[in-house]
Amino acid sequence: MCSVFRVSGEAPEAVFSGGAGAAERTRRLRPVPPPPPPRAPAVDLAEAEEFLRLFHAENRVDTPIQQRLARMRYEVDTTGTYRHTPDELAYGAKVAWRNSARCIGRLYWRSLKVRDLRDVHTVSGVAAHCVEHLRMATNGGKIRPVISVFPPETPQRPAPRIWNEQLIRYAGYRNADGSVLGDPRYTRFTEAVTGFGWRPPAARSGFDALPLVVETREEGAHMFALPPDAVHEVPITHPDLPWFAELGLRWHGVPVISNMRLRIGGISYPAAPFNGWYMGTEIGARNFGDTDRYNLVPVVAERLGLDTSREDTLWRDRALVELNRAVLHSYHQAGVTITDHHTESHRFLTHLAKEESAGRKCPVDWSWIVPPMSGSQTPVFHRYYDTEAPGPNYYGDEDATHRALTGGPPAFA
Repeated sequence: MCSVFRVSGEAPEAVFSGGAGAAERTRRLRPVPPPPPPRAPAVDLAEAEEFLRLFHAENRVDTPIQQRLARMRYEVDTTGTYRHTPDELAYGAKVAWRNSARCIGRLYWRSLKVRDLRDVHTVSGVAAHCVEHLRMATNGGKIRPVISVFPPETPQRPAPRIWNEQLIRYAGYRNADGSVLGDPRYTRFTEAVTGFGWRPPAARSGFDALPLVVETREEGAHMFALPPDAVHEVPITHPDLPWFAELGLRWHGVPVISNMRLRIGGISYPAAPFNGWYMGTEIGARNFGDTDRYNLVPVVAERLGLDTSREDTLWRDRALVELNRAVLHSYHQAGVTITDHHTESHRFLTHLAKEESAGRKCPVDWSWIVPPMSGSQTPVFHRYYDTEAPGPNYYGDEDATHRALTGGPPAFA
């Protein structure tokens, strides 16, 4: 089959309902049918056995472990893979969060809601469930940790792919003078999807939600506009500075990471978007503060009247604090769950103590756990950690990241 890029300006509900679902335009990404996909390697038996033994050790299971292992080995011998039970999938996704060395919010790993969507194979089905994920996780502002697990990679059939780095990301429009309106991180992705037929709003802003791009081997890559009610946003104001509202800033309420692979017992799930809730510095210090993102620290410093002629005035630090105060204040005012880096650092040490008391190591990537501002003022800064991260786990995917930042090439080119 030819890989195609189908474009729709309709909201996903209309696209999925049938009648209005025809694509507005089709663009072929290559002129000839693709070669047969490479077969995924057979599941590693040792990794599968290790996971199943862990599952049986930490859960009440009616089936004897030897019986389950025998069934798994039979499936791998005959098909190259095996299928997790719903309970194994849910447990594996939660333990993957428990083992995620870059996440400071793991105290809540048991609360993760796992959506078993392994039988959803169409691009429209994946996109519809991603929209439902956003609504479910947003929960009126009371953010719920959710993961949506789509079909795994198997020797018989490659898994669906989600191109976006997160389900909600903002467009970056490159101006003639080289400046960018919106998020500079996504200028190439924005240019790619615009070339494929996405139509930005008539009045462009710095916070236009990009379309969702989903790809399968059979259907190719399709774009879907996110419906407005699935993108819950918070306008950014400041508790003491009325002029802050004039900056016109806003940010989405729930961060759903969609370009990492979930790996459980040797089985890889490339499409498994998941979320917790924001820590304020992720927005204020990184998305708003980084020089290669919105770069708002100089803007805020100027409005504060700070002396920016010398670094030793610490104007950057002072402006960054006010930017982060504004984020926390705004989310609290809007009733949207958020946490600050001091509170979350103490909670992480509580999680660490619980893991140690359970006889488990807690893997930590120090450079990610220590917050991007006032690091030495948080308790997570002042200690060493285990760095080896066991499975199950979430893993970076270089190909997925490349597609998320550039809009191509297709996964099955």
